[in-house]
This record gives sequence, C-alpha cells and structure tokens, in this order.
Amino acid sequence: MNASAVESATRAEYCVIACAEAWRGDGEILASPMGAVPSAGARLARLTFAPDLLLTDGEATLVGPDGEPEGWLPYRRHLALVTGGRRHVMMGASQIDRFGNQNISCIGDWEQPARQLLGVRGAPVNTLNNPVSYWIPRHSPRVFVERVDMICGVGHDSARAAGPSATRFHRIPRVVSDLGVFDFATPDRSMRLASLHPGVTVDQVREATGFALTAPADVPYTRDPSLAELALIREVIDPASTRDREVRA
Repeated sequence: MNASAVESATRAEYCVIACAEAWRGDGEILASPMGAVPSAGARLARLTFAPDLLLTDGEATLVGPDGEPEGWLPYRRHLALVTGGRRHVMMGASQIDRFGNQNISCIGDWEQPARQLLGVRGAPVNTLNNPVSYWIPRHSPRVFVERVDMICGVGHDSARAAGPSATRFHRIPRVVSDLGVFDFATPDRSMRLASLHPGVTVDQVREATGFALTAPADVPYTRDPSLAELALIREVIDPASTRDREVRA
C-alpha cells in the first residue's frame, strides 16, 4: 500500500478513524461500540494506540481485535464495570440535541407517539455512570434536533439540572457523524463542531443540523488514516467492507 492509498480513503474510513479516537487515552476500560463503524474503530484503537482496551462479543466473553476469546466476562462483572465507570459506550441516537440529550425511545409525544423505537434501554444508566459517545451514520435535521422528544441518554443540561449525583460521572467525549466530529467544549456545554471529514463544509453541517451549532473560525479536518491503519481496516478488521453499508459514499 502506497501514499496514494491515503488519498483514496473513503468517508467511511474517516469515520472509523474518528470513532477510534474516542477511546484514545481511556486506558484499561471496556469498549462497547454499537454499529459496524464504531466496532471497527474500537478494534483499530486496540491494535494501534490503545492496547489496554477491553473488547467484548456483547455477551459474556472478552475478545481480542481478531475476535478470538481472551477471557470471561460474567454479567455481574459487566454491571460492575458499568456502574463503576469502567466502560465507554458508543451508542446510536434517533435524536440528539445541542446539549447531548439522546432519544432512542419514540418520536412524538410519549403518551401517543408517532413512532415507537427501541425504548429507553440502558441509556440513563450508561450516561450517568460511564463515558458515552455517539455514532450517527446519517447526519440530518431529523436526528440533530433542537430538543429531543424524550430524554433517554442524559445530556449536559439535564445532568446539571438534576444536580451533583447526575454530573459526578457524566461525560460525553464526542459525537461522530458521517459529516464530522462534535464535542461539548463550550462554556454552556452545548455541541461544537470539532472537525470536518474531508470533502464536507461547515455550511453543509449547519444545513444538516436542526439547531444553531457552535463552530470555531477555522475548523480542522478529521485526521488522515495512516497507511498502516488503512491496511488494518481493509485487510484485517473489515475486509468485507461492512463500514460502507453504514456510510454513504
């Protein structure tokens, strides 16, 4: 693989890189990625800059980046990791608002919703006890909304309103979409555009976002994958290119 391979990196591969970076510096913590792109990102992080990262098959086994079993993770131990803050989840979101409140339960009024979705699931416990990032494969005003219809994952304003018991371990490191990377490094902890994927403009992101988005004067681009990282993604982690089914070309 030569230098031209980096120039040919796809949007999906930039998304994998952006997701991998969510776990940088986490140390020995359980990664719980939801989706093909976050899963590829977690495996890439483990194979490169985060060797202490723990991966699971989603049930009761700790696995290596090749998917081979490495250990046993009984349910009680899994719960201990969650409540003790030793897990970093990357969840999806049907809606997410400017403060990071996430909805995966219903669209419309809760008593008579227009659409019933997954339900609240473990989102409140996740967001109040361990780091939670988000992966949005289709960035649009229907997902990035002014206010979510129902709060499942707790955002910064909701945690603040609930008090110290909610804010003590509350952390949303990043939101990754098919257009860019977002964080909450603002005075009021509202969403900020942290980087653009190559080929995307700030105006495109603003048009696809249903609220006024904070953006610095000069928004950097999401970092390029290295040749070694591209080789791992294409030949080891995801040779079937499942990442391209989540991210439009």
